[in-house]
Amino acid sequence: MALNQFSRTELLYGKDGMAALFGASVAVFGIGGVGGYAVEALARSGVGRLALFDDDKICLTNLNRQLHAITKTIGEYKVDAAKERILEINPNCKVETYKMFYLPDSADEIDLSQYDYIIDAIDTVSGKIELARQAHELNIPIIASMGAGNKLNASAFEVTDIYKTSVCPLAKVMRGELKKRGIPRLKVVYSKETPMIPITDDMPSCKDNCVCPPGVARNCTHRRQIPGSNAFVPSTVGLIIAGEVINNLAHGVGI
Repeated sequence: MALNQFSRTELLYGKDGMAALFGASVAVFGIGGVGGYAVEALARSGVGRLALFDDDKICLTNLNRQLHAITKTIGEYKVDAAKERILEINPNCKVETYKMFYLPDSADEIDLSQYDYIIDAIDTVSGKIELARQAHELNIPIIASMGAGNKLNASAFEVTDIYKTSVCPLAKVMRGELKKRGIPRLKVVYSKETPMIPITDDMPSCKDNCVCPPGVARNCTHRRQIPGSNAFVPSTVGLIIAGEVINNLAHGVGI
């Protein structure tokens, strides 16, 4: 093969590994601080088909942490901005965009059986449970992000099974709900760091001063709490997730 943008990656995975990545199809749910970095790493590693699911638009307050969020993309759908970046990296990648908010009620709109791997980077518990349930039933590898908001220690994140997690409030809820449904495992990226309580005193609040673009159905005024975030925790989680997916696909390993 002639020198190309994936030549340095091929030095690690070999021709067979790259062929596996070129032929792989990955669905990514949530193209925000975590999912955006995961998607870009997949694209830069040669994954041949990416399906992006998110109905949100880029907001001013996304610029502190989301890879595709820059001043000129404010107001654009996140999936559209991510697709543009992916195709600039690898024009041969097949990128599908779905402007939808994934919930159990909308799950039937998607045929998950067509994907080789699923990335759960959403923050809605009911959606996360449904993705885990469907992946289990279809025997499709999945990896899920647990709580990344209100945390500062990027080095504390690890990959483990949901039933081995502790401290993380989201992981605790997920453990209970998955156990009720008889789902025996779920690979997750999580941290034992106790989440901070966001500082809100005398601070401009998204909840009270929403700057979301017009037409955003689920803006900050509808949220009970606006989590704090930064440039390095969500990106770390996204890259850890991408590394797991890429290594598994290149080596023919599932969960």
